[in-house]
Amino acid sequence: MTDVLTPSWKEKILEIPALDVSWKTKARTRLREQTRPEGSLGRLEDYLERIVAIQKTETPSVTKKRIILFAADHGVEEEGVSLYPREVTSAMVYNFLQGGATINAFARAVGSEVEIVDVGVDHEFGPEKNLISKKIRRGTSNIRRIQAMSAAEVFQAFEIGWERAVTAKKDGIELLGLGEMGIANTTAASAVIAALTRRAPSQVTGRGTGIDDSMLQHKIRVVEDALQANRSHLIDPISILQSVGGFEIAAIAGCVTGAVAYRIPCIIDGWIASAGALVSIQINPSILEYLFFAHESEEKGHRILLEELDVQPLLRLSMRLGEGTGACLAMGILEAAVRAYQDVATFEEAQVARKKK
Repeated sequence: MTDVLTPSWKEKILEIPALDVSWKTKARTRLREQTRPEGSLGRLEDYLERIVAIQKTETPSVTKKRIILFAADHGVEEEGVSLYPREVTSAMVYNFLQGGATINAFARAVGSEVEIVDVGVDHEFGPEKNLISKKIRRGTSNIRRIQAMSAAEVFQAFEIGWERAVTAKKDGIELLGLGEMGIANTTAASAVIAALTRRAPSQVTGRGTGIDDSMLQHKIRVVEDALQANRSHLIDPISILQSVGGFEIAAIAGCVTGAVAYRIPCIIDGWIASAGALVSIQINPSILEYLFFAHESEEKGHRILLEELDVQPLLRLSMRLGEGTGACLAMGILEAAVRAYQDVATFEEAQVARKKK
C-alpha cells in the first residue's frame, strides 16, 4: 500500500481545486461557433465544458473507458434486509468474470473495459483471471449492532479505491464509471445517506432487490437501529462511512477522489455509488463539478440526494440494478457528445451563414 492515507489524507481531498473557468470558457466558445443553433445540445454542453476543464485540453477524448466494480459483503445481511443471501455476491462476481452479467453486455456495447475488485466478499476466490483481489475482510460487521469497519479498515478501503484510479490513469483511461456488487449494500448506503443528509431513514430507504412492504418497513427499522447504535460515532463524513458504510462504498469514495485528483472524468452509477461519492463531496464540494451522475435510480432516496446536490442525471430509466450499468450507458452519451465537440465544423469552417441579426 502507498501512504495516501496518512493523517494528511483529508488534506489531499481538500487540495482539489475548483474547475478552471478559463477552460470552460474555451469550450463554450467552440460550442457557440459550431454549425447548429446556440444551446441546442442542452445539458450536453455543460457536460462538454466540464470535460474540457477536467482534462485541460481543447481536444478532449473519452474513447478509452473503464468500469470499476467494487464487490463486498455486509454483516447487516443477517438481519434479513434482502431477498437474496450473501452467497449471491460471490456468485455474481464469478458471473462478471465470465462475462455473463448485464454490466458485461452493456460494456461490450459501448466498448468499455470492466475491472472487478474484491474488497470484502465473504468467499475465498482462487486465482481468477481479471479479478483484482484486495480483500480487507470477509464482509463488514453488522451495522445494526456495531461499527461496520475499524478506522484502519475504512482507510484501507479508501486507499484501494484511490490506487485503482491511479492505475487507470497509468493505463491511459479517459473515462471512468464506478459500480458495485454486494448483497444488503442498499441498506448500508441508506444509512450513510440518511446520516450525511440528516434525513429520516424512511425518506431514503428503498426496496433494493425488490422487497415487499413488510420487508421494507423492517429494513427501515434496521437502518434506524444502525444509526441509533452508532450515534456517538456519526461525527463527520468519514466516521459515518466507517460506522454504517461498507468496504465497497469506502473504496468508491477513494476512487472518486483519486479520479478527480488525476483529472479523469468520472461517472457515478446509482444509489450505492452515490453514497460513496457524497462522502468525498461533503469533505470538498469542488469535487462535485468533476462528476457525472449516470441516472436517477428507482431507490426512493436517490431523487432526494440528486436534488440536494442540485444535479441532473444523464438518464431516467427507472433502473435499480447497480453493477455500474447506468454508468456504462452514460458513457455512450458522453462519448457521442465529445465526438460532436471534436468533429462538428464551425460556421467558418463549413462556410455556413450564421443566423440573422
